[in-house]
Amino acid sequence: MRASVHTSRRWLSTARKDLNYARLAADAGFHAHACFNAHQSAEQAVKAIHYAKGARMVLGRSVRQLIESLHVPSLAGLSSAARQLDLYYVPSRYPIGPGDGTPEEEFSSDQSSGALGLASDIVGAAAHIIDELATDDQGTGSPGCA
Repeated sequence: MRASVHTSRRWLSTARKDLNYARLAADAGFHAHACFNAHQSAEQAVKAIHYAKGARMVLGRSVRQLIESLHVPSLAGLSSAARQLDLYYVPSRYPIGPGDGTPEEEFSSDQSSGALGLASDIVGAAAHIIDELATDDQGTGSPGCA
């Protein structure tokens, strides 16, 4: 297995664990934390695809931009999910939003539930793409993959 595929699997594993942590946070009523960790898991999953495709370093926090820079047709439908998750990156952590409260006072169970669903879709799609790339890497898929 190519080193980049190994690296991508490590990133995907981390994405899955952060998604599970986000679920625990939501179940415990920490909805801002759940939204932030849902974003993190999606970001890590998309970065995992970049690594599977041979990237040496992947910078950026916008899940939407990370998806769009891949030019993978099967991810195109997830751009709006990524855009929604990107909205949670800062306000879920800092008391700078439009309300007067802390992030935990401003975020709801509906938001965390939605974020978990969106992140789960992105993590699942990333896992599928990485599995395809790993299969291609082993010589059973597209020719010319090194």
